[in-house]
Amino acid sequence: MRILKNGDLHVTVPLGYTKAELKAFLEQNQEWIRQARQNTFEREKRRQEFFSKLPLETREQGEEAYRRLQQMIPPLVEKYARLMNVKPGRICYKAMISQWGRCNVKNHDICFSAYLLLLPDWCVEHVVVHELAHLKEANHGASFHALMDTYFPRWREARKETIRISGMEE
Repeated sequence: MRILKNGDLHVTVPLGYTKAELKAFLEQNQEWIRQARQNTFEREKRRQEFFSKLPLETREQGEEAYRRLQQMIPPLVEKYARLMNVKPGRICYKAMISQWGRCNVKNHDICFSAYLLLLPDWCVEHVVVHELAHLKEANHGASFHALMDTYFPRWREARKETIRISGMEE
């Protein structure tokens, strides 16, 4: 069973499970379902409150966000790209709410969420290092974690703080 962001319940049942067995299972787990839905609604409310702190509805708001991102991100990219001996491609910014950054390992383009502006500087730095690390290691395996340990030892702490502040789940 899982609860979607909109509160819908999705249940996967084994082949041969009867409707009566499914109904009994759902009745036995009513309290879990109720609590999981409540938790989902509260988490989504916190996320919406967080992301609404950076208005991006007008052109002027978008331009101001872009200007601030241009002041913050490129110096970090340059610093860590040099340290890590990687060459990023194009850097772009989008109003992404499902991820803080995205790296295209084929052409080395990196896109950062405009909502990084809502995070503390050290959490933004973690995201920059994370995306640059993907230029050396595409997945999140042991080698990737070793890179993060080398270039941003507080990455686990930064990730936890980012999740706490934003209400985003992993």
